[in-house]
Amino acid sequence: MIIKKSINKADIAQLPKETFKGRIHVIQTEGELLKAMEYLKKYPVVGIDTETRPTFTKGHHNTVALLQVATEDYCFLFRLNRLGLSQPLVDFLENPSIKKVGLSLRDDFMMLRKRASLEQQGCVDLQDYVNYFGIADKSLQKIYANLFESKISKSQRLTNWEADTLSENQKVYAATDAWACLKIYKLLHNLKKTGEYELLDDEQEPNHEAQQ
Repeated sequence: MIIKKSINKADIAQLPKETFKGRIHVIQTEGELLKAMEYLKKYPVVGIDTETRPTFTKGHHNTVALLQVATEDYCFLFRLNRLGLSQPLVDFLENPSIKKVGLSLRDDFMMLRKRASLEQQGCVDLQDYVNYFGIADKSLQKIYANLFESKISKSQRLTNWEADTLSENQKVYAATDAWACLKIYKLLHNLKKTGEYELLDDEQEPNHEAQQ
């Protein structure tokens, strides 16, 4: 497999769009949360992400509103603005036996700690993980485009994540980000084991023999 050191926005714009096609569950009650936790305990690796209502007032910061946790086929959207960061979620995030894969997790956990005290354990930050492969890009959209030759939309990022009801576009956007983190990790983890990849520098032409 050919991996580029970096990919530019013009190239990404030409790629087909991809979204999460699995089941999305919006979690708003403690009962729903406990059922989701029971389901997620079966998975050794999940993708995670958070969303926060944007603020356009200088010096004002909102509290994280949504925590997304994705498997390959399911994504749970935990509405923290209604649930809070309750103990079952804290236990999940602190569980070292469940690998949580995300992007810029330091920022995500900094925001989550404003809701409850927790210790970050069992986490893989893709911004660090891609360094092993020589990938220079750090954004989720660029890493995904580099590896899968398709793009994920960022159009819903600045929408209201504390709305009474999340729109379908918001739900798909949120689920796609968490799922994309998991998909990236699984591919890179496999390539790390097999070594079946070649890094292509910006000015370099691919060695087609290496792809055979």
